[in-house]
Amino acid sequence: MTAKKSTDATKSVAVSTDSTGAEGQNDLESMLKGMRTAAPADTPVEGQRCGLVAIVGKPNVGKSTLLNALVGQKISITSRKAQTTRHRITGMHTQGATQFVFVDTPGFQTRHNNALNRSLNKTVLGAVGDVDLILFVVEAGMFNQADAKVLALLSKDIPTLLVANKLDQVTRRADIAPWLQEMQQRHAFAEFVPMSAKNAKDIERLLTICEKYLPEQAWWYAEDELTDRSEKFLASETVREKLFRLTGDELPYTSTVVIDKFEEEPPARKGQKRLLKIAATIVVERDTHKAMVIGDKGERIKRIGTETRVELEKLLDAKVFIELWVKVRSGWADDEARVRSFGYQ
Repeated sequence: MTAKKSTDATKSVAVSTDSTGAEGQNDLESMLKGMRTAAPADTPVEGQRCGLVAIVGKPNVGKSTLLNALVGQKISITSRKAQTTRHRITGMHTQGATQFVFVDTPGFQTRHNNALNRSLNKTVLGAVGDVDLILFVVEAGMFNQADAKVLALLSKDIPTLLVANKLDQVTRRADIAPWLQEMQQRHAFAEFVPMSAKNAKDIERLLTICEKYLPEQAWWYAEDELTDRSEKFLASETVREKLFRLTGDELPYTSTVVIDKFEEEPPARKGQKRLLKIAATIVVERDTHKAMVIGDKGERIKRIGTETRVELEKLLDAKVFIELWVKVRSGWADDEARVRSFGYQ
């Protein structure tokens, strides 16, 4: 998938005045003075930089929202339901002479030891082992056992930034500095970045910080590429996002989506858009879940299809025709073979 992109001094603590207010920012930076560990030495600006940046954290901490903001376009689905992301999603952002290759990962699963969760955890472990930089995402001012289990996976040999996300939701900013001091006792973080993924200035500052940790080497992707995932994959993920958003907590997270058909027809005449014909199956574990997805007189599944079509037409710059079906596959999430057949490694 490709799309054209539009075209501050680095600090150890990156907080925009939009998030904290000027006075809050100065107080926070003053309290944190001297807390950072050594940053990498500056390198010559000549030549290109490129490197892998893994985004890790517990489920539902805002990793996908952060990835979309860093890339500048939505490529990873989001919802309030925990464990929404199930695949390793790669997103690229090229700015100046630097190409950032971000890897969004599923939240590390600790609650259920089924085949699906073992697959998701394998994806997380594979993503953090061979990167240039790790963004460890937590909610600002919070740290619990689920965060600790993810932190324990991180190599001390790979620079790691503590990204304290959702700073805009913190009411007592004075508590952040002591919390960061506690966090430094847990891991030798290279830098601390309190921020909000919804704040454009915070995102720009985070990119500036990440840049200096990437090696000087040729770019891996074309300048205008945004993700290495296929349009078929994006279609599947978009259906799944709408499914979870429109069913809320009623539907178990183990429900999934399988693309049965993805066909492209060229424009019928000059000036028209190509046509994508998509057929997808929503897989649930019980008949009651099937009824829930279909809704009264089919209204819910119709809305899932409509919202999916509208988003895909914008995302893929095409006309989209989509058909949705619902099937019951009891116990699929604990069946290794079926988990693999549904696209989980």
